Amino acid sequence: MAGDHHKVLNALDVAKTQWYHFTAIVIAGMGFFTDAYDLFCISLVTKLIGRIYYFDPNSTSPGSLPPNVSSAINGVAFCGTLSGQLFFGWLGDKMGRKRVYGMTLMIMVICSIASGLSFGHNRKAVMATLCFFRFWLGFGIGGDYPLSATIMSEYANKKTRGAFIAAVFAMQGFGILAGGMVAIIVSAAFNAKYPAPSYQEDRVLSTVPEADYAWRIILMFGALPALLTYYWRMKMPETARYTALVAKNTKQAASDMSRVLQVEIEAGQEKIEELERQRGNDFGLFSKQFLTRHGLHLLGTTSTWFFLDIAFYSQNLFQKDIFSAIGWIPEAKTMSAFDEVYRIGRAQTLIALCSTVPGYWFTVALIDKIGRFAIQLQGFFFMTVFMFVLAIPYHHWTLKQNNIGFVVMYSLTFFFANFGPNATTFVVPAEIFPARLRSTCHGISAAAGKAGAIVGSFGFVYAAKAFGVRNTLIALGVVNFLGLLFTFLVPESKGRSLEDMSGEAEQENSTTTTGPDARTVPV
Repeated sequence: MAGDHHKVLNALDVAKTQWYHFTAIVIAGMGFFTDAYDLFCISLVTKLIGRIYYFDPNSTSPGSLPPNVSSAINGVAFCGTLSGQLFFGWLGDKMGRKRVYGMTLMIMVICSIASGLSFGHNRKAVMATLCFFRFWLGFGIGGDYPLSATIMSEYANKKTRGAFIAAVFAMQGFGILAGGMVAIIVSAAFNAKYPAPSYQEDRVLSTVPEADYAWRIILMFGALPALLTYYWRMKMPETARYTALVAKNTKQAASDMSRVLQVEIEAGQEKIEELERQRGNDFGLFSKQFLTRHGLHLLGTTSTWFFLDIAFYSQNLFQKDIFSAIGWIPEAKTMSAFDEVYRIGRAQTLIALCSTVPGYWFTVALIDKIGRFAIQLQGFFFMTVFMFVLAIPYHHWTLKQNNIGFVVMYSLTFFFANFGPNATTFVVPAEIFPARLRSTCHGISAAAGKAGAIVGSFGFVYAAKAFGVRNTLIALGVVNFLGLLFTFLVPESKGRSLEDMSGEAEQENSTTTTGPDARTVPV
């Protein structure tokens, strides 16, 4: 039976890149497009929400939300995402990847729409319902992380596996870009329909009632891309690796693989009794054997993702505040609500277009050539360098004539985050753990990242106010350096089969293992 397994798995490892691989990238990637759109567009609509429900004409920033409300709106989705990553990661290993794949997408669609329909007679009720639906939106988004990564890794061949998984994650860049573009279009359309008065004093005070529709439209748009791919996600078969190694049905695995990858292979069903005996040798997540083989791996994937997301989400969610602090965006009191959203959306779109999106696709192009370890190490290194370059001479950058230099340096931190750990922390956990625990371990790693995002989204607001932007940027530089150090716990998986990385090939052949060190050299 082990021979049957190897026929199927070896055929997957050497299968030629086919049209179905690209179809799977789009189907899985739409979840991440929606993920990024939903998580990052909130930083744009909070300006409208603040103007409508928390307007203070005596404030220099009349549309700012109170820190507790801002943290709740930004952070509650991350709490839901963390929960969803743990729950659906575990469920994907128990029930199969396909059976729970559609659940996550429908939760995202329903809650995107419901977030825009947040109701209530007063602002507290509106904020409460918005936070409620964004928690469950995050819950669905969280499930997409382990399932999409695992599905793509188990479909791909070993030669281009890294590029395929990274391409799924790279759809996040387009989601961030789309968030800015939709905000620009909606704010421009409303501004044209309901223009503010020409005299300055009334521009700030002229938040028309129709602005309450604008932020809802921006939020609900996130349901569209996920809804469009639901049918195709339901048509995807279970991955051959799950069917062969976890469900122990090699014949079905061969049939599914032949159908989608156009690879013909025969697999018998003999020696079932021997296969059942092998189940007793399958170690669990909390076993001593897992700790020995993969304990340091799991520590490496969780810690690096945690440190990365503290910095990455802090920068993304609060770049509007940084741009305002350096004067790249005028003071809020000089703009109408739609003007402010338009300018922030334009700035976010420019950053995404010039640094975020290219960074993702540099990773896609090079990850199977120079390896995951090298990309992650250089990414953390340059993020650390550029963060200190921004922070130490911060007062120099805040001078009006140096604003463009600050924006360029700030953009480079995003480029090297995405041509670096933001992509590789997603790829590696889908490659190095056993099939029966792959989705669970990816979910744990991703949840550690979202714990970092929660620290960033809640902590950055208070840190920037209490210690200033400069000191906060210095702290983020230290966080990036810690991520660099913990990268040395992460193994290199370039060009190796999933079963070789996880040790399942050794288990199936009943050979003596050489210990984890033989598989974890990162070069």
